[in-house]
Amino acid sequence: MRLAYGERSEPGREEALAPKARSAGIRPSSPSEERGERAERRARRALIMPASRRHFLLGLAASLPAVLSCRGGLPLGEFEPRSMLHVPETKIPKARFPAIDFHSHLSWSKVALGPEPYGESMDLLAPVPSLLEVMDRRNIQAMVNVTGGVGEGLRSVLNALDDAHPGRFLTFTEPSWNAFTRSDFPSFQAEQIEKARRLGARGLKLTKNLGLYLRERVTEGSLVAPDDPRFDPMWEAAGALGMPVAIHVSDPDAFFFPTDRFNERYEELANHPDWSFHGKDFPTKESLLEARNRIFARHPGTQFVALHVGNRSEDLGYVASCLDRYPNMHVEIGARIGEIGRQPRETKRFFERYQDRILFGTDAVPPPLGLETPQQIFGDALYEIYFRFLETADEYFDYAPAPVPPQGRWRIYGLELGETILKKVYRDNAARLLGLG
Repeated sequence: MRLAYGERSEPGREEALAPKARSAGIRPSSPSEERGERAERRARRALIMPASRRHFLLGLAASLPAVLSCRGGLPLGEFEPRSMLHVPETKIPKARFPAIDFHSHLSWSKVALGPEPYGESMDLLAPVPSLLEVMDRRNIQAMVNVTGGVGEGLRSVLNALDDAHPGRFLTFTEPSWNAFTRSDFPSFQAEQIEKARRLGARGLKLTKNLGLYLRERVTEGSLVAPDDPRFDPMWEAAGALGMPVAIHVSDPDAFFFPTDRFNERYEELANHPDWSFHGKDFPTKESLLEARNRIFARHPGTQFVALHVGNRSEDLGYVASCLDRYPNMHVEIGARIGEIGRQPRETKRFFERYQDRILFGTDAVPPPLGLETPQQIFGDALYEIYFRFLETADEYFDYAPAPVPPQGRWRIYGLELGETILKKVYRDNAARLLGLG
């Protein structure tokens, strides 16, 4: 005898009902059948009557692999769902106003951080004419090449970009990481900034080498904190020379958590396991940002652009508190519209409040190197996505020109910013920091 959902069996009830069942032509269940039915009821209750929501969700998650296997075992990497939503799709072929892309990588050191001098020999990542063609089509007035290298490497990049095409490219220098072991490093590095400025460098770029890779013996020993006082003369020199500092400290929040089923950027980290900063001797993200903030406080005469929406695009409230506390701090949006685009109302309020301190940037890397990070592939498609995000009210569209969202499986929503804010974000704020007319 099967019971209705939630009905409890009473002693002797089934025996009392048996004669009525026989008179109705229903065959009584055998003991073995009754045991099977009771087991079935218990299994059903386990599915639809969980002890708690948490237990239910855990059970559901545990069953998914089996369900997928029964359905044919489609690998997650091959899952490319197409949205069934019918929503407006606005094509924005060029920026509404001339734009300065404040964050791009048009050159890169030939060697990684190690025994050979980093940045002294540089690769140009794309033919210059191909860069200019895209810039002209998309109304990009100038590109800031933040990874310009040092010494002779910097000189070669300036010759190929800034000197050959005045006003179209603005190259930043970088620290001489390999000189960190010198006893006179503080004064030496400050002098290098002065030399770079005389060569034509327009700013200073700090990669996440500082805090996550640079060690006391360059690649050995303990990690060097971002606010290590040995870098203080460098910050001061940049400020005295009017050179803005583009600073990248830490990485997305998810990179500091285990790469497991709870990590919303699991696919990205699985594809790039070396991007994980969970465990080992890596500092916490919070400690890195606190160290960065101490730099801002110690050097109020230096203008800092905290890249990637202040390296905390997941928490705009925190970024706002930093902007309120440090008037020499600015932010740019490169490679983070995937984060801020999924919180469009909060993001629009953020842009309205800090419209004088937000810079347009894409973190663009030309192919083929850029193919490793689809959210940064320099080209027409990348710029169209950024323009659509800033200028339209479109909903639920891709944040990267890729068949699978590379940073997380979600889509973004447009901000539809007004002309006054667009002019500032696209160009005016960067022009002011760079000393352009």
